[in-house]
Amino acid sequence: MDKHEHSDLIAGRHPVLELFNSGRPVNQLYVAEGSRHGSMKKIIALAKAENVPVKVVQREYLDSLCPGSNHQGVAARVAPIQYMELADLLAMNKPPFYLVLAGIEDPHNLGSLIRSAEICGVSGVIIPKRRAVAVTPTVVKASAGAVSHMPIARVTNTAAALQELKDAGCWVVGADMDGEVCYEQDLNIPIALVIGSEGRGLPRLVKERCDLLVRIPQYGSIDSLNAAVAGGILMYEITRQKHLQ
Repeated sequence: MDKHEHSDLIAGRHPVLELFNSGRPVNQLYVAEGSRHGSMKKIIALAKAENVPVKVVQREYLDSLCPGSNHQGVAARVAPIQYMELADLLAMNKPPFYLVLAGIEDPHNLGSLIRSAEICGVSGVIIPKRRAVAVTPTVVKASAGAVSHMPIARVTNTAAALQELKDAGCWVVGADMDGEVCYEQDLNIPIALVIGSEGRGLPRLVKERCDLLVRIPQYGSIDSLNAAVAGGILMYEITRQKHLQ
């Protein structure tokens, strides 16, 4: 087995390609024997251009490095992700559109939300340090590489972070089943969108810090959407309003 920990391995062709495109340092590239076609040729060329060691291994070795992952014949060794401080994220002077995740526990949901955030032009994602999933290789894979392009801040207290966002001029808008219909509200504002945890929704203190609660109207038989789906819909509604002529 490799002497390194599994936690800093990024597996899969698209996530690894996006990793190189992001400029994040790559320590080593593992390529399965016989995997030299299609996008793999570009990945290997990028690795060589950046003087990244390329190690050709048997597919079984990659299976052991990336258990349970569809590695597609490639994996990259990187340093653990460097989270930002919230103050540093706000100091980047990007358009004020942030995604705050209050307790997402499923890595696939977190990855999907980060992917949607990157597509919708979100300036940064904020996650809690406790009682929530961190950015793991599964999250990176589920994000289709978007993690490599998205500033991510990790905070100790989500409610306190929301107050910091408000002090910076953002309106804090939470997703809640009892909120106002999202497309009937003016969301073309400096905004921090808050998505609660799967099943429990927004914690009480977080909900109390929100300036506005919004919901997605539903017309079927079930009473809720997956957190990642709901977050994606709301982010796109914000983006739609911001780009209306």
